[in-house]
Amino acid sequence: MALTLQLPVAAGGLQPYTLQGSTPVRPPAGVKFNRIAYSAAHVVADPLAAVDPWIACAIDWDATIAYRRHLWSLGLGVAEAMDTAQRGMGLDWPTSLELIRRSLDAAKEIPGALVASGCGTDHLVLENVKTVDQVIAGYEEQMAAIEKLDGKLIVMASRALARVAKSPADYERVYDRILSQARQPVVLHWLGDMFDPALAGYWGSSNVDAAMATALGIINAHPDKVDGIKISLLDKDKEIAMRRRLPAGVRMYTGDDFNYAELIAGDGQGTELFHGQSDALLGIFDAIAPAASAALGELARGNVEKFHAILGPTVPLSRHIFAAPTRFYKTGVVFMAWLNGHQSHFTMVGGQQSTRSLQHFAELFRLADAANLLEHPELAMQRMKTLLALHGVEH
Repeated sequence: MALTLQLPVAAGGLQPYTLQGSTPVRPPAGVKFNRIAYSAAHVVADPLAAVDPWIACAIDWDATIAYRRHLWSLGLGVAEAMDTAQRGMGLDWPTSLELIRRSLDAAKEIPGALVASGCGTDHLVLENVKTVDQVIAGYEEQMAAIEKLDGKLIVMASRALARVAKSPADYERVYDRILSQARQPVVLHWLGDMFDPALAGYWGSSNVDAAMATALGIINAHPDKVDGIKISLLDKDKEIAMRRRLPAGVRMYTGDDFNYAELIAGDGQGTELFHGQSDALLGIFDAIAPAASAALGELARGNVEKFHAILGPTVPLSRHIFAAPTRFYKTGVVFMAWLNGHQSHFTMVGGQQSTRSLQHFAELFRLADAANLLEHPELAMQRMKTLLALHGVEH
């Protein structure tokens, strides 16, 4: 029996849409990868908590950790307490640290489970930050807390540093201090201003090439302390250019949610392995986890065509989820988790479920279907109808 509902269309009004009925993509058991693939995982809000959601965050810990177990079961690592988890956008530092602690504890129960945790300066009150030394102290505070839990660090881009730095030398001083102290190699994090306008001019320049030169200089000064760098600039050519200039053994973790398929597959150019391919640290892998796992398994087997056949259809969905204003992409990620039954509600920390329109969700639903990402079609249909009803569209 065909599953059909009425969806809004760009031209106005409603039109019937019937699910294509394709079998959802599922990776084989025991899938192995030849890339490191982190999913920046979202948090599940507690919709029953007696809090003002714009002011305080309340997390459903059981559902949040259950989703991480789901990601680990697919062979994906978890990049914890990152932008996808609404870090600094509803998720405060005390709650972030509790999230990191719970994830690390849960990972101990799963052989091979990867976790890397966001370390930043978001606990600082921006208006009170006047000096680079305050930024360093802020990083050191979070470093100490995460390393006390034996956590691997992702050194997140700092709004406070972007605010007070006067030159590339200020960035060099901060990162030299942090990297020299790190207990194990870290992942650096370059988030473009399309994701967070407060990070404009990061690394001391609004010119991307100049900023890249500063970041590379910092990495070259500490190659033994840098596992890799994740860049989210949505510019594949910039990522490739930087990838080819990294020191031997330092990975490029693509954060390009528009071009990830071709960047992960790589071009094979360069004398070093990591110069010709990207690993992954992606928010979209939360929303497309089964397809990402299946595709990476095929890539590891040398089946490049199958890799692209699985992952290619997810790219239009990702580009839609990450459409401008890009910082609202978390809403699409959580919507996908709700459609697929990984959480019982569509409520977000900070009330962020309100940041996208019904038109946006309708197109997301179509694209998810086209990419074979509706894991339980009947449930997805029922939940889409619920959202439509809340917007006055009755079936």
